[in-house]
Amino acid sequence: MDLFDYVREKNLDKEAPLASRLRPSTLEEVVGQQHIIGKDKLLYRAIKADKLSSIIFYGPPGTGKTTLAKVIANTTSAVFTQINATVAGKKDMEEVVGRAKETLGMYQKKTILFVDEIHRFNKSQQDYLLPFVEDGTIILIGATTENPYFEVNGALISRSSIFELHPLDKEDIKTVIRRAVYDVEKGMGSYDAVIEEDALEFLADISGGDARNALNAVELGILTTERSDDGKIHITLPVASECIQKRVVRYDKTGDNHYDTISAFIKSMRGSDPDAAVYYLAKMLYAGEDIKFIARRIMICASEDVGNADPMALTVAVSAAQAVERIGMPEAQIILSQAVLYVATAPKSNSATNAIFGAMENVKSQKTSVPAHLQDAHYKGSKNLGHGIGYKYAHDYPHHYVKQQYLPEEIKDARFYEPGDMGQEKEIKRWMEYLKKG
Repeated sequence: MDLFDYVREKNLDKEAPLASRLRPSTLEEVVGQQHIIGKDKLLYRAIKADKLSSIIFYGPPGTGKTTLAKVIANTTSAVFTQINATVAGKKDMEEVVGRAKETLGMYQKKTILFVDEIHRFNKSQQDYLLPFVEDGTIILIGATTENPYFEVNGALISRSSIFELHPLDKEDIKTVIRRAVYDVEKGMGSYDAVIEEDALEFLADISGGDARNALNAVELGILTTERSDDGKIHITLPVASECIQKRVVRYDKTGDNHYDTISAFIKSMRGSDPDAAVYYLAKMLYAGEDIKFIARRIMICASEDVGNADPMALTVAVSAAQAVERIGMPEAQIILSQAVLYVATAPKSNSATNAIFGAMENVKSQKTSVPAHLQDAHYKGSKNLGHGIGYKYAHDYPHHYVKQQYLPEEIKDARFYEPGDMGQEKEIKRWMEYLKKG
């Protein structure tokens, strides 16, 4: 790198967006994702020891996939190079592989290749990398927002460790925002700005676990807001709302947060009031609530509060969740409305909820053994131990049912599932009673 390249790179760093400037350079600076980079976790130890094998980071936008790759770049002794799969072609990869071979041969140093949006590579492009990953010429780090088991070559998957990143929680986002506003070195602390608590809460809520969304709003707010009489730039709730392009809706006159409306939304579906349910849906959509979050709540309600009284409710809710991800707003509001109205008007049962909670409590409190006639009889010597002896194959009997003991001896009389008297469960209850009488 000559002097002009160095100066140009430094200027680019200064003019880079806040989200890029604030990116951590060490593991200790990373916010969130402790399930994979906590001090007792494999990835943390591998990065610290500089003993990485090929890995793929998978998760939603703004959760830190590129950040972790940059941290690795700052800590590894290997040569680090980066390409983006949306613009890179085979020629770019050939150049990377060629340099990697030279570096390995001349300096005995490995090359880490970070491929952002690796799911954008077609099969032949992914196949090209495979032999060089396999022989150690390059260590691959891939980043993708798509499920890698569907979008990445199976052979690459088998040679890589998959780490799933989760959306940052509210407190994590608040930590990142405070750094952005007050950190003088990497953030915008030199602007002498302050963020008001309700604006901080709002941005942390509405960013949907995406730190980049929140940081872009903070940067825009600081750069476009005039100083107040006290000489400071104040990021207020209206400023935050305008900068992130999401409306602030006061859910009641005391200004309680949006969780009150979500609670009312769920309770209206559970209470079979379609008008109230669709009203609260509209209120959340108007406020800019994440449509994926709304869809998740509908799915939970479909199982928790409808269950087997109408098994189609969960199917409709899951289909709606998939559809809104593919279609987006504004059309997604129609799909969400359909799902909400279906769940709200469906017959209700919480028997599935009670069944699993009851079973979980029993599992926690009582040690049991699987009855011998239900144990696996296929492995060598199992029949000599009495495994599987006396088991009755249900399909050999009328109605494909035969009375035998399935629960462990210690809890043989326990009942966890009690079908209700609504919808499909009424038929399930009648059928189960008929079988047991027979």
